[in-house]
Amino acid sequence: MGTMKISLNFHDKWLIFQLELLVMLFLLLSMSFQSAEAQSFDYSKIEVEGNFRIDKVDIIRIAGLPKSGVISTERLNSAYTSLANSELFEDILISDEGAVLLISVVEYPIINKIVIEGNRRVKDERLIEVVSSQVRHVYKPSQAEADAFAIGEVYRIAGRLAASVDPKIIRRSDNRVDLVFEVVEGKVVEVERISFVGNKAYSDNRLRRLLRSKQANFLRAFVQSDTFVAERLELDKSLLQDFYYSRGYVDFEVTSVSSQLTQERDAFFVAFHIEEGHQFTFGEITATSELPEVDVNLFVAESRIRSGSVYTPTLVTNTVQRMEHLALSNGLQFVRVVPQVTRNSHNRSLDIAFNIEKGPRIFIERIDIQGNPTTLDRVIRRQFRVAEGDPLNPREIAEAAERIRALNYFSKVEVTSQEGSSPTQAVVMVDLDEQPTGSLSFGVAYAEDEGVSGNVQLSERNLLGRGQFLSVSLDTGSKSKGYALTFSEPQLLDRDLSLTVATSYQTTNKYGENFDTSIFRFSPSLRFPISETSRLGVRFEANKYKFSGVKYDDKDISQIIRADLFPGGTTRTGDNLTLGYDLSYDSRRTGFNPRRGYQARIGQDLIWGKRNYIAMRSTVLARVHTALFNEDLLLSATFEGGALLARKGNTRFEDRFRMNSRLMRGFRYNGTGPRDLKTKDALGGNYFAVARLESEFPLGFAQDVGISGGAFFDFGSIWGLDETNCSIISKKDSCEVDDSMNMRAAAGVSLFWKTPFGPLRFNFSRPLKKEVYDETLNFDLTLSSDI
Repeated sequence: MGTMKISLNFHDKWLIFQLELLVMLFLLLSMSFQSAEAQSFDYSKIEVEGNFRIDKVDIIRIAGLPKSGVISTERLNSAYTSLANSELFEDILISDEGAVLLISVVEYPIINKIVIEGNRRVKDERLIEVVSSQVRHVYKPSQAEADAFAIGEVYRIAGRLAASVDPKIIRRSDNRVDLVFEVVEGKVVEVERISFVGNKAYSDNRLRRLLRSKQANFLRAFVQSDTFVAERLELDKSLLQDFYYSRGYVDFEVTSVSSQLTQERDAFFVAFHIEEGHQFTFGEITATSELPEVDVNLFVAESRIRSGSVYTPTLVTNTVQRMEHLALSNGLQFVRVVPQVTRNSHNRSLDIAFNIEKGPRIFIERIDIQGNPTTLDRVIRRQFRVAEGDPLNPREIAEAAERIRALNYFSKVEVTSQEGSSPTQAVVMVDLDEQPTGSLSFGVAYAEDEGVSGNVQLSERNLLGRGQFLSVSLDTGSKSKGYALTFSEPQLLDRDLSLTVATSYQTTNKYGENFDTSIFRFSPSLRFPISETSRLGVRFEANKYKFSGVKYDDKDISQIIRADLFPGGTTRTGDNLTLGYDLSYDSRRTGFNPRRGYQARIGQDLIWGKRNYIAMRSTVLARVHTALFNEDLLLSATFEGGALLARKGNTRFEDRFRMNSRLMRGFRYNGTGPRDLKTKDALGGNYFAVARLESEFPLGFAQDVGISGGAFFDFGSIWGLDETNCSIISKKDSCEVDDSMNMRAAAGVSLFWKTPFGPLRFNFSRPLKKEVYDETLNFDLTLSSDI
C-alpha cells in the first residue's frame, strides 16, 4: 500500500494558523460569558464607609440589599442605581472584599447659602421666592437645575426671553457649598407693533386701547406693558371678544394671533386676525312657559329690552335675573328662566324667547369657604343672594363669584358646586387666595392759585377682615393744611346699605380774603339703591368753625365780610348743623357701554346756625355721554346749577357758592362771582349755573401708555347777594359791589394720563369772556374721571 504525502506551503500554513486562533478566541469568549452569567457575590456582612450625616442602616435600606447572603451582579447593579437615584451621594463604589460587601460613598454637601448674582432688573427677594433649594439642606443638582429654570421663567414672563441662569457651587469646609445662580438678564423683548387684520367697524387705535399688551414707544423706558408676554395675548383675545359681543357682533372670532420676532431678536410684531361679522339688534322679545301657574305677560313686563336696540348679552342677563326674582316673589320655587335665541339673518336681528321652566330640585346643603385666613366668612357669604337650604341656582352662584371678585380682596376666586350628601343636595365650594388690601400713597399737586401741595394717605380696604374701609390722610400746602379720617361699612346690617363716617380738620393761613380759618367737620351718611340705576343718599354734618386774623375796622376787608364773619370783634366762632340728601341716576350702570348714557343728580341741604340762621342749599346736575367715529371720539355735555336761600336775613359767607376749576376751568378758586370792587374781595354768590362741553380723543403717539387728549369749552356765571349796600351795614363805610349775572367763558385743551397713582388730568385753559376784576388760571393738574 502506498503512502500519500501532502505538502503545505507557507501561505497555507498561515491560513490554518489564523483559523486555529479564531477558534481559540471564540472558545475563550464563550467561557467568559458563561462565567459572567454565573458570577455571584457571597458575603456575610455589609460595611459602609464615607458616610457622615446619613446612617449606615439608611444607606443599606436605600440600596435594598440583604444583610448577608448570595446576590447576583444584576442585584448589585440595582443597588447602585437606587443609591444614585436618591440624590444623596456624589460618588458611589460597591466592591467585594471577600466575605465583606463594601459600600463607599461621598455624600452631597450641605448648602451653606444661596446667592443670586448678575440680577439688576429683578430683586433677590422675587427670585428667591421661586427657588426650592434651601439653606442647611442637601445640595441636589437636579433641584438646582429646576431652580435655574424657574428663575429663567420669571425673566421670560418679564419679557427677557434671552435671559440665562447657570447654577454653580463654591466648595467650603466641612462638606458645605455655596449655591450660586449666575444670571445674564439680557434685553427686554418688546412689542414693536400691534396690528389687526379683518377689522372694519373699529379702527386699530380703538382696538389697541382695549388690550393689555401695548406697543413700545418713546416712553418705553418707563412702561412695562409693552413687554412681550405670550400669556397676555390670551387675555387680549378675551377682551376683544367681550368688546365685540357687547356691541352686537355675535359672530365675532379671533381666528389667530401671530407673533413674529424681529431680525434683531429684541421685539415682536403681533397681529390679531379677526372676523367681525355683522352687528345684530334685538328682534321680538317674548316669554313662554308650560307651567300653568306662570303668567307669561307678567314676565314679559319685566323685560327692559327694546326691539331694534343693539344686542348685548348684558341686557339678556339682567332680564333673566329680574324674571327669576319675580318668580321667587310669586312663590315659584325651582323656576329657571332660559333665554332661547332665534337668529334672523335677513334683517340681522335676534329674537329672544325667555322660557320659564322648572329646574332640578336641588338644595344648597352648605357653603364651604377656604383660603380666607383674614377675611371673615360673613363678608364672603353676604355676596351670595342664597343661603343653606335654598334652591340651587347656577346663575346666582356665578353672579356671587363675580361679586366676590369685585371686592378686590382676593387674587384667586373659584366658586364651584358639587353633589352633597344626597343627589338632591349640593355643596358650594369657595376657594380663595387673599391679597394685600392696605396701601400707603404719596401725591403732589400743583395749581397756580394754590401752589404746590402734598398728600399722604394710609388706607385699608378690608379692615380686620370685616370688609370695611378706613383711610387717614394729610394734605399740606403753602397756605393750607388738612387732616381727614374716613370710615365706611359697605353693607350695614348685611344689607345693601352703605354707611360712611367722615371727619376732617382744615386750616388756612391768610388765604383768599386774607384772614385765617379753621373748620372741623363730622359727617355720617347713608347710601342705598332704590332701583337698578338710582341711588339715594342721606347725610348729616356738624361743623365747628373759626374765622380770625382781622380787625373789625380793617378797611382792606369788605364791610360785607366784616359784618358777616367778624361782627363786633376780630374772631368769630360758631357751629352749624346740616341735614341733606341727594338722589342720583346713572343709566350706565345697566348699559353695555360706560361711555354712553345719562347722569342726573339732585341734592338739598338744610342748614341751621347761630343767630336763628336757617338756609336751604339746592344743587342739580345733568350730564349726557356719547361716542362718535367708532368710539374714538368721546363727548359729554354737563349742566350744573345751584341756589342758596336764607329763611330770614342774609346768607352767610361760608355757605355761598364759589367758582372753582371743577365747575369752570380758566379761573382761580373764588376768582369770579360777586365782588367788592373797592377792596377786591370775592364774596361768593347765592346762585350759579355752568355748562361744560368736553371731548376726549386718542393721541396716536402716546395712547399705548394711557395718554389721551381732550378739548373743552365752559361757560356760566355765579351771582346774587341778599345785601349789597354797605351803608346799611355800617354808615361809616361804603362799597361798590357787583353781583350781576355776568357771563364767563373759557376754552382749552387737556391731557389725560392713566397712571398707577390714579387718572391725572392736565388742563391748559384760556378765558374768553371775563370781567376786569376776575382772577384767571391758565393751568391746573387734577385727579380726573372718565367724561
